[in-house]
Amino acid sequence: MSTTTTTVTGTSAWIDVSAHDFAASKDFYTGLFGWTFEQLGDEFNSYNLIRNGDGLVGGAMDVTGMTCPMGNPIPSEWSVYLTVDALDARLQKAEQHGATIAMRADQIGDSGRMAMVIDPTGAPICMWEPKDLAGYDFTGQPGSPVWFELMTHRFDEASAFYTAVFDANLVSMSESMDDDSFRYVTNGPGETASWGLGDATGVMPEEAAGWRVYLGVEAADSAVEKVAELGGKLLDGPVDSPFGRIATIADPEGATFQICAMSEAVPEG
Repeated sequence: MSTTTTTVTGTSAWIDVSAHDFAASKDFYTGLFGWTFEQLGDEFNSYNLIRNGDGLVGGAMDVTGMTCPMGNPIPSEWSVYLTVDALDARLQKAEQHGATIAMRADQIGDSGRMAMVIDPTGAPICMWEPKDLAGYDFTGQPGSPVWFELMTHRFDEASAFYTAVFDANLVSMSESMDDDSFRYVTNGPGETASWGLGDATGVMPEEAAGWRVYLGVEAADSAVEKVAELGGKLLDGPVDSPFGRIATIADPEGATFQICAMSEAVPEG
């Protein structure tokens, strides 16, 4: 399980978390991962950069009082961004392939431009056209992003969409999985893979499907204990895998993410 940050269309670029009780959210993630938060000021709606030591992790935003285009409060959740080469053209292509634009192109200072669409399966995904900021720093260290995946009940539809809109090169992992009936592909082969796409049919309920963010930890069991101390919840796991010991977590506001202790990987066989 590895990932890279590049400016190639379709590769993972960024993550951020939205929160309504921003102070409590900061306390939770600082306590769990040791992150620091750098507020960018009013020009950027008080958006925060998250750092893990010297490495960029992603961003965080206080969404108190903010609403979606339909008028509902913006949910507390983690968002995934994929790199695009030409944002306007990719947005047009996304619409042509069944997506709904949730947030139109927006200039983020000199860093780049972003937008958000709801893909045909109902999963939100952000687009990032980089300028001065390529994206997060992949260090592979605890506290950094280590993987991203879309779990969906509409696998074929999602495969077609991400291939057409993001130039995804989807490669099957069936040969490395214990159960070859479970369909899982990665964007790129082996160590060049930047994210995964899995068939969630029979694996999880539809409401639990969507994009998932994996964050590295030193040891899964001790991280789970820390989550409880900090007011978060364990939703499932920890479970062993060839990629690390993994658990699904909800932060105190309900934003979900996965933790992965890559050093605790259990080889198959």
